[in-house]
Amino acid sequence: MSVLRVRDPFHRGQLAIAALFCSLGFQYATWASRIPALKSGLGLSAAEVGVLLMAAGVGAAVSFPVVAALMRHLGSQRLALLSALCLALLLPALAAAPNYPVALLVMCVDGVLVGCLNVAMNAQGAALETRFERNTMARLHATFSGGSLLAALLASGMNAVTSAVAVHFTAAAAILLLLVAYARTGLLTDDQLPAETGQKKKKRAGKWTAPSRVTLWMCVAMAFGTVTEGAMNDWSALYLEDVTDASAELAPLGIAVVSGMMVVARLFADGWRGRWGDGRVVLAGSALAGVGLLLALLSGGLVPALLGFACVGLGIAAVTPCVYVAAAGQGSDSLTLVAAMGTTGLLAGPPLIGFIAGASSLVWGFAAVAASALVVCACSTRITWTAAEPEQLTRT
Repeated sequence: MSVLRVRDPFHRGQLAIAALFCSLGFQYATWASRIPALKSGLGLSAAEVGVLLMAAGVGAAVSFPVVAALMRHLGSQRLALLSALCLALLLPALAAAPNYPVALLVMCVDGVLVGCLNVAMNAQGAALETRFERNTMARLHATFSGGSLLAALLASGMNAVTSAVAVHFTAAAAILLLLVAYARTGLLTDDQLPAETGQKKKKRAGKWTAPSRVTLWMCVAMAFGTVTEGAMNDWSALYLEDVTDASAELAPLGIAVVSGMMVVARLFADGWRGRWGDGRVVLAGSALAGVGLLLALLSGGLVPALLGFACVGLGIAAVTPCVYVAAAGQGSDSLTLVAAMGTTGLLAGPPLIGFIAGASSLVWGFAAVAASALVVCACSTRITWTAAEPEQLTRT
């Protein structure tokens, strides 16, 4: 099926950008699913695996100057397609890495490319909303989770057929190339992007300038929002097992509840944004996440914990899509900086919670997660949000 067969220009663009979000989730989950095989094939220790994983995060976190320059010179359409194409080709390169240093280099490049695609595809999504005055960003972010699920299913099927990482990654690369080809003709071109104000044009024409106060508030909100999201994914199972004495069979329910609620919330969040506005959605959602988790920690037990986790998944799901839209309204440099802070939050969040838990307990570690959500709540009152227009924006 070709995106050209979709007559409605909004849905054509929506499907094309969704293919990019899906490809990023698929690419990430593909190599993450084969970490044990990569560890064995390269003869790595547990510490070396940790450094390998960190290399991708560091590459993404420090990619801000590169991404900002590429966005100015290439535009979001070309940068999105180029970075998605390179990410597809990077999978076979990782499988063919002959030693640990080469694998580290590949993963660092992967992080930079992820930073490029993350900014470019979110810029496309925000531009699509502005051009057609219809919300879609939350659903686009839901397709990222769909891509991760697809990659997990493929990994399971490939493992049943062959243990060869190269075969698996080559098949995955072929799927990614199909997604890139699908997206190619449906993305917004530079002349279709919303016109910028004179002030934004001056910023883009010159060198990078210091971010505005509003952008800094967005950076803080994005960082703490992704700290909350990342920490819940990495520590929820251990919390259920160690604190609530859940069985090994029930412990994974923590991740399932958080992830499931996030997917469901993102499917409906665009309607909420159109009805109440991005600012109220972020304010109410982050408050629900923080207060719900705190009440669960105070109550103790498995059921309250799962209810608290559900509150976090439901409440935090719309934070990143809304902040990305607000950042895009400030210009590409602001969007790039906010995206880099989001990556930093994902990178720093889980280790930070581990440090707190090691110094005290997991209960205090999760209290810090709740506090992070409440920081987002406070920041939301300082950010300039797009006003809701229910007559136009609730259509999908």
